[in-house]
Amino acid sequence: MIEGLQLRHHNADEAKGILDQLVDLYLKVYAGGGEFHSEDRFRRQLSMHMQRVGWELVTATVDGALVGYIYGFPLPSQTRWWDGIHQPVPPGFTDEDGRRTFALSELLVHPNWRRQGIAAALHDDLVGGRTELRATLLVRPDNIAAQGAYRSWGWSKVTKLRPIWENAPVFDVLLRTAEIHPLPIAYRS
Repeated sequence: MIEGLQLRHHNADEAKGILDQLVDLYLKVYAGGGEFHSEDRFRRQLSMHMQRVGWELVTATVDGALVGYIYGFPLPSQTRWWDGIHQPVPPGFTDEDGRRTFALSELLVHPNWRRQGIAAALHDDLVGGRTELRATLLVRPDNIAAQGAYRSWGWSKVTKLRPIWENAPVFDVLLRTAEIHPLPIAYRS
């Protein structure tokens, strides 16, 4: 691991103090990504996501400089997350109750800090501590590096989805289920 790397959890109120840093890093990561990756659209997305119950951010810093972050939130019963999903999917796949699925919305690492284990550390810190039964994320089919990383971390492709946002690309829908460890026989009722 990188010397001096620090991971820190933030709720939405705490994240407001570093909002411009979050946006700046997003713009560096998606430089040249077109209108879908514009500052205005991301600020609107981030603002909406930060209002979600259970929204959580984990930042990675080295010597006080933001080098990466990950955030997500549990999907509520009336979520629009699944709008635009390609069929078929298993019956009940998109049913949510606020406790079933954690949506990993962004995982970013500054281009100068990639391939050093930061993304894995962020991922494991946030996703590994969740209590939901499963987690989901959207990733571009042509993002080979991200696809490979997610597969190595236990994610599987389920289908595709085109969000209802203007100029949204088609994404692969990935899913990771929680590892449920049964209690030893002595503790079962």
